[in-house]
Amino acid sequence: MTDYRTISQNAKAWPFQEAKALLKRMGSNTPDKGYVLFETGYGPSGLPHIGTFGEVARTSMVRHAFSLMSDLPTRLFAFSDDMDGLRKVPDNIPNKEMVSEHLGKPLTTIPDPFGTHESFGHHNNARLQAFLDEFGFDYEFVSSTECYQSGRFDDALRGVLANYDAIMNVILPTLGAERRATYSPFLPVCPETGIVLQVPVVERDEAAGTIVYAREDGKKIETPITGGHCKLQWKADWAMRWAALNVDYEMSGKDLIESVKLSGQICRILGGRPPVGFTYELFLDENGEKISKSIGNGLSVEEWLRYAPPESLSQFMFQKPKTAKRLFFDIIPKNVDEYLQHLSSLPKQSENKQIENPTWHIHQGNPPHEVAHLSYNILLNLASVCHTEDKAVLWHFISRYRPDATPETAPILDSLVSCAINYYRDFIKPGKTYRLASPDEAVALQDLFDALGKLAPDTTAEDVQAEVYEIGKRHEFPDLKSWFRCLYEILLGQEQGPRMGSFIALYGIEETKALIQRALAGENLSE
Repeated sequence: MTDYRTISQNAKAWPFQEAKALLKRMGSNTPDKGYVLFETGYGPSGLPHIGTFGEVARTSMVRHAFSLMSDLPTRLFAFSDDMDGLRKVPDNIPNKEMVSEHLGKPLTTIPDPFGTHESFGHHNNARLQAFLDEFGFDYEFVSSTECYQSGRFDDALRGVLANYDAIMNVILPTLGAERRATYSPFLPVCPETGIVLQVPVVERDEAAGTIVYAREDGKKIETPITGGHCKLQWKADWAMRWAALNVDYEMSGKDLIESVKLSGQICRILGGRPPVGFTYELFLDENGEKISKSIGNGLSVEEWLRYAPPESLSQFMFQKPKTAKRLFFDIIPKNVDEYLQHLSSLPKQSENKQIENPTWHIHQGNPPHEVAHLSYNILLNLASVCHTEDKAVLWHFISRYRPDATPETAPILDSLVSCAINYYRDFIKPGKTYRLASPDEAVALQDLFDALGKLAPDTTAEDVQAEVYEIGKRHEFPDLKSWFRCLYEILLGQEQGPRMGSFIALYGIEETKALIQRALAGENLSE
């Protein structure tokens, strides 16, 4: 049995580095609450998105690493801030006019525009849980509304009231003059309208656990701070939650660095200890701009999964989490092939190397064992040159090249074939542009045609690649990159392409000769 506790001591993979920091905090004794608590947060004013996936996936990787380094029990809370007041109506929901009539109310009191659940908040919470369940995450769902209304947060809320002035001294210097005039960490829920109010607090009764706030009409209203009658402003809310639940680990995006500092200060004021944190970089769109849910730039989980398996998305999340990365369609093939390469190399690695391998973390130390028969890019180019959206056509070539692979024996490859067809249909096919060969290029292509004619049908990809190299060297190209670009643009209709030896071995020597012959004849290869 592998002694991960020993070999992980020198591990450089970031989940182990995070686990070590948490272990230093926790020590060897089980916390009074009985477990080490990991938390991720979710604002259910909209549907779950790729950032939600990334945060839960990364936190799960750290939790798994920690579990190998320590015997302390762990739990992961997926916390939904569903008592938050809805500030604007999302663009991607039905019945927007109906929802707009309830702006400002807690999400769990707004009617469900989809008509399937008790409220809009309940609907989005159900979507969140189905979303996380689909990926097999091990978590416990926790609702802000339930915590407030059940009294779970009552003691911590009384702590906020008892330390009101100290908390105000933390927050007020960060606000503008106008906001300072009305700010209070408590947001009363209006008993008449149900709206979460941002109003000044004019009186406080610590013993009674109540506040008095002034409405816009000047009337003063007294309300308990407990039992769901008030919610906290989000920075104070975050801090209160850390203290109330005794959260030990929570990561967040770079845009929340200052909020983490403020919430940490408030958590300490409440007698709590801020969790160990990890700051990850934000995603960028194709133009290098920050991804925005409201703008809708970037890429959704559903879109990614149309073109690639979920493990490739985890691969993207694992790699360099502290580096800003573009999150757009053109990064998908690279991440799929990186995942396949890491998965293929894992069985050949020592245990010390395996725990540095992304697929070891993606699969919680138990990755599937399937030979990486073909790269995703090769499949894309096969679909491209065949001009097909039919899986059976691609499998005809695959089975001839790799007789040991079938849809039944190679399920990962089979799913990749479907994904590659979708990617080809949506991104490659519309942009394919073939060009004719120049006279010098035509001579080189004829040379390649003749060389292929001398090769046996079962010539290995490596030997075919060697022939392609030699021909490129013999002709007047500035460098070999120019020769391969010539092949891509003339034969495949694109600027970049696969390793030609592997592609020709897969597509077939005779089929490639026919393709070259058509190109030399000036035929339209897009048909």
